[in-house]
Amino acid sequence: MDAQILTYIIVGATFALYIGIAIWSRAGSTKDFYVAGGGVGPIANGMATAADWMSAASFISMAGIIAFMGYDGATFLMGWTGGYVLLALLLAPYLRKFGKFTVPDFIGDRYYSKTARGVAVFCALIVSFTYIAGQMRGVGVVFSRFLEVEINTGVYIGMVIVLFYAVLGGMKGITYTQVAQYCVLIFAFMVPAIFISIQLTGNPVPMLGMGDTLVSEPDVYLLDKIDGLSDELGFSKYTDGSKSMIDVIAITLALMVGTAGLPHVIVRFFTVKRVKDARKSAGYALLFIAILYITAPAVAVFSKVNLIETVSEKPYEEMPEWFTNWESLGLIGWADKNGDGKIQYLGPDRNGGVAIDGKTPEFSEGVGQSGERIVTNPSENQNELYVDNDIMVMANPEIAELPNWVIALVAAGCLAAALSTAAGLLLVISSAVSHDLIKKMIKPDISEKGELIAARLSATAAVVIAGYFGINPPGFVAAVVALAFGLAAASFFPAIVLGIFYKKMNREGAVAGMITGVTLMLFYMLKFKFDLFGGGGQDDWWFGVSPEGFGTIAMLANFIVSLTVCQFTKETPEDVQEIVENIRIPSGAGEATGH
Repeated sequence: MDAQILTYIIVGATFALYIGIAIWSRAGSTKDFYVAGGGVGPIANGMATAADWMSAASFISMAGIIAFMGYDGATFLMGWTGGYVLLALLLAPYLRKFGKFTVPDFIGDRYYSKTARGVAVFCALIVSFTYIAGQMRGVGVVFSRFLEVEINTGVYIGMVIVLFYAVLGGMKGITYTQVAQYCVLIFAFMVPAIFISIQLTGNPVPMLGMGDTLVSEPDVYLLDKIDGLSDELGFSKYTDGSKSMIDVIAITLALMVGTAGLPHVIVRFFTVKRVKDARKSAGYALLFIAILYITAPAVAVFSKVNLIETVSEKPYEEMPEWFTNWESLGLIGWADKNGDGKIQYLGPDRNGGVAIDGKTPEFSEGVGQSGERIVTNPSENQNELYVDNDIMVMANPEIAELPNWVIALVAAGCLAAALSTAAGLLLVISSAVSHDLIKKMIKPDISEKGELIAARLSATAAVVIAGYFGINPPGFVAAVVALAFGLAAASFFPAIVLGIFYKKMNREGAVAGMITGVTLMLFYMLKFKFDLFGGGGQDDWWFGVSPEGFGTIAMLANFIVSLTVCQFTKETPEDVQEIVENIRIPSGAGEATGH
């Protein structure tokens, strides 16, 4: 059957499943809407957490980053995986025992301050909207390629689907939808990986196949093959790194502590009955996440080898259909600089696939003499080919000439990954507005029905704003997501850690630290990612740290300011210190109340 028809069938079936689950599990109370009634089992919560955690960045972008950056791309793998371990062991059980619905709720009560709650709400909105921008871009790209609609139309379709089950079901609907989405996305990620591993190495286990010998060259190991191809084309060896050690450490740490401060992941631990269930669900989630994360490096190697052997030094006329399909979306670009009609894929290229002056190519409406879309901003860079990170997983089955049903399955998996995280983020945004802003600060006497209406209205508004980001994307998926992690690291992590483990931490210190951290991170992002405040290049980075790693510096500034201000201001009240002592005692806890 044609790949297009199969894609419509499989994607349509998964959407019907998500909507059916949302109708079945619709929220009837604020507790259902915020924490799924507090009665989700550990295994189901583990799967939902894994789906919430593995966004379009993990599914679509991470393998693409590793494919083009090689060793340097491992920072994302180490940071995101290590961060989840940090969250599961260091924060989740204590936050669950505190028994609040949201991260701003914890900060507002722990620091006995409406100002602290307000700053936390602002930070939650900034982090969530930055993160969701990447998810909606992923939704638009997937729809535009696999369903052959305009990217904007694809974003609109994704908005409607997410709006339906997020607004109707709240956390209850999202949780059980995410269980289904995890099953879809992990199956979609593993099936092509297994197929291609068998194709290239004869080994059905992708992570072992990556270190195995080739079927076509029994004496050559796959990693030696990709190193050899990289050398021939003028790139650095795939297994070598080019980033400075301080930047590698900063990025890894920013992603780790950013993970531990992500509000949409933390809230998942409030949906279980007991503290021990929070610990169990964290363990299950780590297992479910590991399946994809230990496979991603193999997928990166497989896709890079297949791409090089398919396109390098080949005439444009011989390019398969998948090449021109992605070219029409502007996610592959070719500038025929020497006029030989062949695609020169040459180094140096360590910018995550961006090969033309390190910038996304701009295309004219016309075509060149070989039929290629004309790049209007070619440079003196010797590389003629631009490949977007985000297509490597999506195009992988087509490059490897796998069956059409596998291509359709990958489309469904990409959408499951993007939509699952988008839904979780929308809930954080809606609860921050309805629960933390309206109920806790503006109108404390609001009825439960009124709060539920406010939550649904704020979720609707959030979907509209998220859709805008999808239509006007700020960058490739993983770059945007990495900045969201930096913001979470700079704002939430110190306040949460000090709030749990340092009972004398007071509101003045926490508020000053959060404002310092998030302001520094926003300034650095705007300066070096969006060229504001005078812009600047890599030589101008502070301490040699990239914007993706600056969350570490901003986090340290947060800690220093928090602890310094704390020493010169009023001591934390005794009753608050007793609460902090209590949440560290590993005994049972009641249900999350939100009061």
